[in-house]
Amino acid sequence: MAQQPIKHFLQFKDFSREEFEHLFRRTGIIKERFKRYQPYHPLADRTLAMIFEKSSTRTRLSFEAGMHQLGGAAIYLNTRDTQLGRGEPVEDAAEVISRMVDAVMIRTFDQEIVERFASHSRVPVINGLTNEYHPCQILADLYTFLEHRGPIRGRTVAWVGDSNNVCNTWLQAAEVFDFNVHVSTPPGYEVEPERAGLYGTDHYEQFADPMEACRDADLVTTDVWTSMGFEAENEARRQAFADWQVDAEMMRVARPDAVFMHCLPAHRGEEVEAAVIDGPQSVVWDEAENRLHTQKALLEYLLLGRVEE
Repeated sequence: MAQQPIKHFLQFKDFSREEFEHLFRRTGIIKERFKRYQPYHPLADRTLAMIFEKSSTRTRLSFEAGMHQLGGAAIYLNTRDTQLGRGEPVEDAAEVISRMVDAVMIRTFDQEIVERFASHSRVPVINGLTNEYHPCQILADLYTFLEHRGPIRGRTVAWVGDSNNVCNTWLQAAEVFDFNVHVSTPPGYEVEPERAGLYGTDHYEQFADPMEACRDADLVTTDVWTSMGFEAENEARRQAFADWQVDAEMMRVARPDAVFMHCLPAHRGEEVEAAVIDGPQSVVWDEAENRLHTQKALLEYLLLGRVEE
């Protein structure tokens, strides 16, 4: 029997809509088991290597806890403490690490790093975040919307703030799931279609006025004004983004049942008003928890293929 090609999750568009729908079905089943304290250990004796060049709370905890809950183990590797931090080629590291574990998650700066690693890996590689994309976050976000409001097809997502890795991934998701993204950024921080991995799309629209971007939206979302790696620009960004804070007025022009999301950590009083993130339309805590459950479904799929029950 011919060996199946290795499946990686490096960008959101790496999977089809049908594959994501399978992941969402599995997420529901796995989450329900978790809530009932029902053990489920399909990844017994499997190991995930987690390579971190960027710091993390949710990514590390969700992957580490997720592997444990699936019966496997997770090994934390910081590039400062490995030969990668001393100049070992990414390709060499991939050849070695992928011979000792069953999957690899990488959280780093340039997308090129995860692409190079995956090209020399014998096991599935997951993008835990790069400067360009954050596919695991949007996987959780879409599942959270599905839980609260149903399918996202045909809906409108308003993105207010920096056109960063999370924004880029929302744009890819819109093409896969056929919904619309209204993007509003300050001048000079607009979406770069090539960087976002888009080549001609009718699923997003740019707005100079963030209020107009939010009008009639089903979901309003944002992120910090200064992403990791851009700290030197912090003061300039604080000034440029002053009018791009998601506040109660923006939520009022969205649909009455609109939800608010934020990938966290959040800075109340900067990219979001406290009344919004702590208000009744916010689903950020469910969103954060769902990183755990969607990633467990992702690991199950990458390591075991399609599980049907």
